[in-house]
Amino acid sequence: CPRIRQSLSTRFMYALYFILVVVLCCIMMSTTVAHKMKEHIPFFEDMCKGIKAGDTCEKLVGYSAVYRVCFGMACFFFIFCLLTLKINNSKSCRAHIHNGFWFFKLLLLGAMCSGAFFIPDQDTFLNAWRYVGAVGGFLFIGIQLLLLVEFAHKWNKNWTAGTASNKLWYASLALVTLIMYSIATGGLVLMAVFYTQKDGCMENKILLGVNGGLCVLISLVAISPCVQNRQPHSGLLQSGVISCYVTYLTFSALSSKPAEVVLDEHGKNVTICVPDFGQDLYRDENLVTILGTSLLIGCILYSCLTSTTRSSSDALQGRYAAPELEVSSFPFPPGLPLCFTDTEEQQQGKEGPRVIYDEKKGTVYIYSYFHFVFFLASLYVMMTVTNWFNYESANIESFFSGSWSIFWVKMASCWICVLLYLCTLVAPLCCPTREFSV
Repeated sequence: CPRIRQSLSTRFMYALYFILVVVLCCIMMSTTVAHKMKEHIPFFEDMCKGIKAGDTCEKLVGYSAVYRVCFGMACFFFIFCLLTLKINNSKSCRAHIHNGFWFFKLLLLGAMCSGAFFIPDQDTFLNAWRYVGAVGGFLFIGIQLLLLVEFAHKWNKNWTAGTASNKLWYASLALVTLIMYSIATGGLVLMAVFYTQKDGCMENKILLGVNGGLCVLISLVAISPCVQNRQPHSGLLQSGVISCYVTYLTFSALSSKPAEVVLDEHGKNVTICVPDFGQDLYRDENLVTILGTSLLIGCILYSCLTSTTRSSSDALQGRYAAPELEVSSFPFPPGLPLCFTDTEEQQQGKEGPRVIYDEKKGTVYIYSYFHFVFFLASLYVMMTVTNWFNYESANIESFFSGSWSIFWVKMASCWICVLLYLCTLVAPLCCPTREFSV
């Protein structure tokens, strides 16, 4: 194995455990996998009866099984969240538990996911756990939106600080702002072309108009004189970033909307309000399922890892660097390090162990916050894979063909993102005696 930092290897292992459980949940929600197992595994029904999972292992598939497995994973991360509170370096006993004992942790995770199937009064448990999952899922989305707004403000403040020493930063700000607004405007225009028609598609037209209007609103508010007086760093770059994200969420929501089918003049069923070239993509159901599931896991994992750094935790608690300490550079969303530079201590130990213990003096990230984000991500996965509030008819094959629950969750996320950004602009005006960092 290559040389690797302990802080990175630990997060990699927890992420690997998370991926294993998410893949298991996707398999449990797949009707195709269930049919294939029944066809190709000998003595399948006898095996199901032997483990008391029903005649065809129906207790091990479907939304109820995913709820139980995600309950075990959520408990796993919540226990470690409590166990790792107030850890400042990797020398303590609790830090050793966090950074090691991977085989026993895997056994613990498996035992907790399996033990959830033996909880008594399953109906009451599933109903109660569904509401807990909804709250946790929305909280996970809220953290991502808060960090996006914070990232937009930090980016603008970071590059504005560079203009004091080099005027070329003004050109960079103008160019990136122009690109952001070009992407947002072009995206809305393309959606108006492909997701609307002259007759019909009224919902799509209204939503595109509303979201386009919100992008204009936040841009005007960001450069209004009253906001500029209180927040000189406010500008079009932040509103451009938010507008791009609003455009992306609008596209994602319209893509997740169930297809509308009408009869044409010949009496044939015709799908409207979706691009013509997109209809052929859904014919290969297995390909769409595999690609969609991989993208879903990748996006959730990226959100988890970029939300668990110390800077992200500080941002959520309102702790920022002073403006005079800002260094002009591109503020990549905090996540895994892009490259490594060896310190003198690491250079001396190059011939030694393959693991670099980089947290002896202080932790790179907050352990308890790391586990808390993965706890929320477990709930978000549970709700997303089971189609949020349409759980009874959910399966992974139909997940990417459209759902009203997913559609409205994405639209709500879009509007909450705009609301959060507007709050950061308007709050200093409403509370003039209070100091705000962004």
